[in-house]
Amino acid sequence: MEGVLNVLKPPGMTSHDVVAFLRKRLGLGKVGHTGTLDPLAAGVLVACVGRATRIAQYMADDKVYRAELVLGITTGTGDAQGEVQRVEPLPNGLDQNRLEEVLAGFAGPGLQVPPMTSARKIKGQKLYELARRGVEVPREARPVVIHRLRLVRTRFERSRHPRVLIDVSCSKGTYIRTLCADIGARLGCGAYMSFLVRSAVGPFSITAARTLEEIRESPFGELVEVDTALSHLPAVLVRAQASRAVLSGRALYPPGIAAGPGPQEANGYVRLRDETGLLAVAKPVAAGGARETAAFQPVWVRGTV
Repeated sequence: MEGVLNVLKPPGMTSHDVVAFLRKRLGLGKVGHTGTLDPLAAGVLVACVGRATRIAQYMADDKVYRAELVLGITTGTGDAQGEVQRVEPLPNGLDQNRLEEVLAGFAGPGLQVPPMTSARKIKGQKLYELARRGVEVPREARPVVIHRLRLVRTRFERSRHPRVLIDVSCSKGTYIRTLCADIGARLGCGAYMSFLVRSAVGPFSITAARTLEEIRESPFGELVEVDTALSHLPAVLVRAQASRAVLSGRALYPPGIAAGPGPQEANGYVRLRDETGLLAVAKPVAAGGARETAAFQPVWVRGTV
């Protein structure tokens, strides 16, 4: 049994809670997810089932969010659950044009410090576990990419602390609560994230996500095949006589390729397929001590644990 589930995580549950639910309902011990979603947040949680737990690192992992931030208030956790640390008036002249100018400045590659409320580990301990004990540790800024940041709406004239709705498309590892806090800092008034929905992870969108109730009724309904989940990877057609070698984990050399990019043309991971479907995920490698890539080496093989 292997495949991928597009799950609609409800607010109030941790990502671990959802995985525990799936393990129990599917009757499988091997279930994992491709990226934690905050307990208060709702939206797409991509779960890998059975032998597919090993493909998470090869899946498309760019994410899309809709978030709301409140201007002029800073909390200890960067979200609505934290204690208020500062309340500040909005700077003179802050309007929609200035807000859009600041948002535009976050587009592209940048650095972000993981929040203490995150699940990132330092020396084997999750940051949020340390935070619960009142311990704060230094964290290194990590590279992230904001592909797109769009203002959906705001109303400056109706509140001393306007709520701003934004859409964010970003790379894996981007913390939206940190982004909201950074936006507030750049505006000069502070901000916290009051609401978050993840609307897409790679090709998995919220419109196709299944609720826990739907999964309870039909546990294996709409289980996405590994081949489909990895459709962003280029496909290499393997000749029939080379299929058995690939399924044994052996390297695929150009004579065994019927169609698709060769190892010298490939720019990363590929799918090795034959007429039966997906055989393996592979990467281009050099042959012996040669500098040129000359073969595809499987890193995940169909039917392996």
